[in-house]
Amino acid sequence: MRRIALLTGTVGALTAGGVLRLLGEATAGDAVWAVGTVVALVPALWWVVSALRAGRLGVDAIAVLALGGALAVGEYLAGAVIGVMLAGGRVLEDYALRRARRDLTALYERAPREARRYEEGVPCRVAADEVRRGDRLLVPSGEMVPVDGVVESEGALLDESALSGESLPVEHRKGESVPSGVVNAGPPFDMRATASAADSAYSGLVRLARETEAGSAPIVRLADRFAAWFVPATLLASGGAWLISGDAVRAVAVLVVATPCPLLLAAPAAIASGLSRTARQGVVVKGGGALETLGRARTLVLDKTGTLTEGRPQVVDVLAAPGGDPEEVLRLAAAVDQMSSHVLAAAIVRAARTRGLALPTPEDVSEVPGTGASALVKGRRVRVGKAPGSRSSAWEGAQRARAALDGAMTVWVSLDDQVTGVILLRDAVRGDAGRTLRRMRSAGIDRVVMLTGDRAEVAESVAAVLGVDRVLAEQTPANKVEGVRDEARRATTMMVGDGINDAPALAAADLGVAMGARGTAASVQMADVVLTADRIDRLADAMDVARRTRRIALQSAGAGMALSLVAMAAAAAGALPPTAGAVLQEVIDVAVILNALRALRAARGTRLPLDRPTFDLLRRFEREHAELRPPLELIREVADRLRPGEPGEALADLRRVHAFLTGDLLPHEHDEESRLYPAMARLLGGPEATVTMSRAHAEIDRLVRRLSRHLDLAADRGPRADQLDDLRACLYGLYAVLTLHFAQEEEAYFSLVSAPSAPNAAG
Repeated sequence: MRRIALLTGTVGALTAGGVLRLLGEATAGDAVWAVGTVVALVPALWWVVSALRAGRLGVDAIAVLALGGALAVGEYLAGAVIGVMLAGGRVLEDYALRRARRDLTALYERAPREARRYEEGVPCRVAADEVRRGDRLLVPSGEMVPVDGVVESEGALLDESALSGESLPVEHRKGESVPSGVVNAGPPFDMRATASAADSAYSGLVRLARETEAGSAPIVRLADRFAAWFVPATLLASGGAWLISGDAVRAVAVLVVATPCPLLLAAPAAIASGLSRTARQGVVVKGGGALETLGRARTLVLDKTGTLTEGRPQVVDVLAAPGGDPEEVLRLAAAVDQMSSHVLAAAIVRAARTRGLALPTPEDVSEVPGTGASALVKGRRVRVGKAPGSRSSAWEGAQRARAALDGAMTVWVSLDDQVTGVILLRDAVRGDAGRTLRRMRSAGIDRVVMLTGDRAEVAESVAAVLGVDRVLAEQTPANKVEGVRDEARRATTMMVGDGINDAPALAAADLGVAMGARGTAASVQMADVVLTADRIDRLADAMDVARRTRRIALQSAGAGMALSLVAMAAAAAGALPPTAGAVLQEVIDVAVILNALRALRAARGTRLPLDRPTFDLLRRFEREHAELRPPLELIREVADRLRPGEPGEALADLRRVHAFLTGDLLPHEHDEESRLYPAMARLLGGPEATVTMSRAHAEIDRLVRRLSRHLDLAADRGPRADQLDDLRACLYGLYAVLTLHFAQEEEAYFSLVSAPSAPNAAG
């Protein structure tokens, strides 16, 4: 408000003085202009004193000299114009920074404040800060999820647009984790809190948003250093012009056009605009320094689970030790894990609830990052996580060998320090992971390193798919820190993680990036960058913004400084009087700030632009893929069950597979061929981009026809013994081709629809 008042006063003085001059009252007009000059001079002196107390010599010193010089040589109009320029520049800068920070401000202003906690079976309104881990909550329609938790109802439909930019509601099934800060877009549902409000991921985002400032960026600090030599240089130029010409007015004119420095205006506005742009895309960056580091990073270190993989592992098998019960193993593990926020724990709890197992309430729960969790369940100590101890029985060795062959993750369950079973889980590679890593390499990343606590066989199978340069598997939290430090010694290193065990490694990197949607509060707190959406592709978008922001800041500052130097030379030569110089400098400053605000606009960067029809097609076929993928397992299961002596059962299985292939899958593939592939060919620059996918369609058609001929031969009697080998080959071939084809389409095509605001606009 004070700066608005200052602008109002200086504009009023300039206007009143002009009116008096027009009315023939020259002396009175000059007096009013002089008053306007003094009105601007007083706060300018205060700004200089404040800067000197902070150990800086800012370019406001030039403004003070220009205002004082205008008064001294009787250039009252020039002084009044400088006053308006100075006040207007401050107001314009405030507006630019306020406009640029708008998205960050919106992030923390919408923080959850209330919750509905069940007390004696009745939901009661309480402050969000009163919610504790383990509390059962009701989330009504249209209200915000107050803390991190897991869904206890059959499902929940959540609007995550404020965090992720995703326009469509996201469905979460029973047992799945839900982040705080999202809105219930469906019917009311119950949830179990897994964190307090202070420890929830959204609270970490709020703290991060409040800490985010533009002034810490290296390019902004460069502006401070620039002032240290620009002020003396301006004084020398001004003094030299006076000395050579003997005209003090020229000296004042030089001071006028040097006030203020465009670099000081352009850098904070551009950096703040870049911070706002990343926030709008679901990425909160902690300050301008972090934004610049993001644009300069050359090595990318990634955790595996939840970062490169879907982070939604599925339990594929539960194996009990000899004499044990698999359901009891799963029940005990889920009882402990229902209080954990780890993605593997959520998968185990989800599997137990899907099977209808009743989960007892654990006591004395503790969790060691990178190792697992333990608790008392009905008086007995249950540990879930890595295998305890170094001794390994023959049974344990056999299960490790099986997990290695299947590329599955293992979670060991111990009862009173005796291994009672192991749970095998598999986590699919993210469909957008390959494209994202390619985009990040285009954005400047030279080296990609996978850092994980998982077994080497599992990690290397993921790395092989994604083209990772180095794999560090079976790493403890301490090993992760050392691995990150080793990479940081070679190049500017960025680390991406989502768990408690990743927090120290995030702090050790030049730039820590947390997956905030499912990440822990500890990882969010340690990070410099938080992805509010559960998508790593947003990091590539943020790198595009960071590089563009730095480019715009330097362009704005360079152009503004060049114009100011030309104007200073003209003023020193007597070609630019003080009043005209003041007006010209104001034009330069406004142009510089407006150009810096271009960083707010969307730009394509390394993302492929989509038109609306193609985007809608991709969305449609992506949804169909999600529906068709689970039934693919039926093909392999039927192939596994084919054996001599059971022709009736085999025929029923084969007919089920054939009905799925001809009734659901082939129409989908043919529709893709006729509608989606031509659109993708136009987008990608020619039919060669889709020819390999079309070849896969042809192979799928061939194998389905082969299966049809086998069914014709089997008639109603079932397949003959001499058909079984070829039938198995046909089914396994179909399963392999379809699995690979689905993965290729999801990476090459459907990953494009994860844009923060699609269709993406180039610019």
